[in-house]
Amino acid sequence: MSSSLANQLVFITGASAGIGAACAEAFARQGARLLLCARRSDRINALADRLHREYDVEVDTFMLDVRDADAVSTRMQSLPESWQAIDILINNAGLARATDKVYENKTSDINQMVDTNVKGLLYVTRAVVPGMVKRGRGHIINLGSTAGHSVYTGGTVYCATKYAVGAITEGLKMDLHGTPVRVSSVDPGLVETEFSVVRFSGDVDRANAVYAGMQPLTAEDVADAILYCATRAPHVNISEIIMMPVAQSSATMVHRDVTPEQEPEAEEAN
Repeated sequence: MSSSLANQLVFITGASAGIGAACAEAFARQGARLLLCARRSDRINALADRLHREYDVEVDTFMLDVRDADAVSTRMQSLPESWQAIDILINNAGLARATDKVYENKTSDINQMVDTNVKGLLYVTRAVVPGMVKRGRGHIINLGSTAGHSVYTGGTVYCATKYAVGAITEGLKMDLHGTPVRVSSVDPGLVETEFSVVRFSGDVDRANAVYAGMQPLTAEDVADAILYCATRAPHVNISEIIMMPVAQSSATMVHRDVTPEQEPEAEEAN
């Protein structure tokens, strides 16, 4: 038996593009009220306008950098009363930078990955979950990665952050033991979004090579898995979903229909 999302309040971080935007659309289609944040206000506002127009749902947006602990705390505390009772939190904001050896990583890249993927997730969780506990209902869904299950060359720091997401998810469920609040993690492999473009500092050709000769997951595929977690009966907690395209068998094992001279660089996306 699935649970209705009509009029439930869903808060999605990093919702301006990719998996976050796909989640917003998937939940809007189910009649949920949407609270969306991202760093790019123009894109998130355009998304909100479209979702409201197409699905006749309430959507509120605000610009937020989850790396800023004070900004997260202040913004969440200042939400209008009608937007405070968050039913579902989707911790989606995250990124990877570069493919350097761990001892050659730029400090700025290390900080951006750790501050966004780990600390940002913790800041938002800290701001939202106490209300869920007080109200006796809620669901936290963290976006993990297959990189949180297996380290690959050139991704040590990113992988470390996604291992941390897995640990936080598991520990949060323990901390919520005895409450009705649910905790889930959805961990995808190769997903074709802006992820690789960001990782390679706007190098579109290099980003496209990551997905050459194979059919990756789409943002909509991942959003569908997140929606599945959120729509189980209230007594059911989906702890973790690990998903990969059929062409991928591990973090580093991807079948590609390309000739040897066309073989892309051995770089992973998620």
